[in-house]
Amino acid sequence: MLRHVTGYLNLATIFTYIDLLDIISKNIYMKKILLILTLILIASCVNAQTLTGGVTYTTQDARIELQNTRPPAIDFLLIQDNFTDKNHPENYSQLLKGVTELKDRTLGIFSDNTYAVKYKNNPKYIWYYDSKGTLIYTEEQTSSQYPYKTYKYTPDGELVNMTLRVSKDETFIFSQYGQLLGHWVGQNCYDENGNIVMTRKISE
Repeated sequence: MLRHVTGYLNLATIFTYIDLLDIISKNIYMKKILLILTLILIASCVNAQTLTGGVTYTTQDARIELQNTRPPAIDFLLIQDNFTDKNHPENYSQLLKGVTELKDRTLGIFSDNTYAVKYKNNPKYIWYYDSKGTLIYTEEQTSSQYPYKTYKYTPDGELVNMTLRVSKDETFIFSQYGQLLGHWVGQNCYDENGNIVMTRKISE
């Protein structure tokens, strides 16, 4: 469940009150009442506006959101087209030099020597390869705007894990069965009981 508070300043409503003030200007008592109502309206709208954009998830909210909106399996033909990294020699060479941004793609390398490729013309998918350039996972990203979800699959279409990226600093990670694997908040990763199980260094 996604909970948020939104508000906006309804200028048309305020102008309506002002028009009414002019119409009943002879009635001082009513004018004062409407003026007070107008000020209350403005104050409440401004207060609501300060809360706009506050999006929060509990662990159960995140779990339900991911399980209820799981997309269909990735097209097998798309998997087939990317089963082998066509740019493996160049990609791996660039990664060993510390280069992660190329003209048409973004690269990432991991401590086990596997690496990932994200093409800029189709950023919905991230392709994970072993050190020889053979596909091991495909990750589908539902959006480029927070909050968004990702689902990681094997080449055979089996779900490996799913994540909810609430913001740059907060991520929920679940197994394919809905078990919480980790909840990252800033530099700390928490388990279901709120215990810190891992830490990371994040860039500002």
